[in-house]
Amino acid sequence: MIRNILIDTQFLASVTKECVGEEENDQRVDNFLFKRFRNVPKSHLYQLLRSGQVRINGKRIIASYRLQIGDIIRLPPVKVAQKNASRQITSTPVNFFAFTVLYEDDAVLAIDKPGGMAVHGGSGISSGVIEQLRAQNPTWKFLELVHRLDRETSGVLLLAKKRSALVELHRQIREGLMEKHYLTMIKGKWRNAKQHVKLALDKYVTAAGERRVMVVTGAQKDSKPMQSHTIFTLQKSWQNFSLLDAEIKTGRTHQIRVHLAHLGFPIIGDDKYGNFELNKQLARGGVQNKLTRMFLHAHTLQIAHPVSGVRMKLQAPLPADLQQFVDGLENI
Repeated sequence: MIRNILIDTQFLASVTKECVGEEENDQRVDNFLFKRFRNVPKSHLYQLLRSGQVRINGKRIIASYRLQIGDIIRLPPVKVAQKNASRQITSTPVNFFAFTVLYEDDAVLAIDKPGGMAVHGGSGISSGVIEQLRAQNPTWKFLELVHRLDRETSGVLLLAKKRSALVELHRQIREGLMEKHYLTMIKGKWRNAKQHVKLALDKYVTAAGERRVMVVTGAQKDSKPMQSHTIFTLQKSWQNFSLLDAEIKTGRTHQIRVHLAHLGFPIIGDDKYGNFELNKQLARGGVQNKLTRMFLHAHTLQIAHPVSGVRMKLQAPLPADLQQFVDGLENI
């Protein structure tokens, strides 16, 4: 049964706990903190580590500790410097937001995440989906993300309401038992009915401090590439655009976006790997109809329920802005 719950977007500066997913696996904890709190001095973050305010699975750790999938990170309240702000207001609710709940019981919660909303706070974002849900439901003793979606990506997001459920769901992910499908619109005419893309990917940081991912070739010997695999299935094509179903067999950072950009078919609206001139035209409504964000939507997730073992199929329809763009192509 689908229902809506109101989420108070007020930021509560309190201790939070996060579960390490595949994206953070084998990352040094100090590097994790640097990326999460970009506006906080590194000396302060190291002090939080030395004093034991940052803990892994309830234990003190050193800065060189490498995160492992399933680790629970305790993050203390951290004040992030805000430009052009003389004070930080944390006591007045800003607004309310309604999430669509796709499924909920005592063990799991599945919502339809809107595009443009981060799954967690950090890097200048005071409150994400997880913080809002915790603030709205203070009686819940446990709530953690099972997986993540990019900020601009909409669709099915699964959370665990029990630690035992989180451990079991992460086991299924590690063993490749979770099936995830995305819908994406690309620039260009895709011709293959089905295409497997397997590429080695590596992360890097730009001069501006932004995280990026690139395809690794044999000549790049200093990198530590991660193998990635996506299956693309053509849904429909038009003169200048194609709608694809993307099934990810591995959950690497920006995997779908980098695969498509590397093949010469960037996702429309992608502000990191896309066609920037086309994105500007789309934002102005200069190409068929208007699109102001990346066209990437997690429409289906299948996984066994962590308690009953029954296979769950969670689905989220295309949001109105993406459906409107498709309808505009149909009417040409």
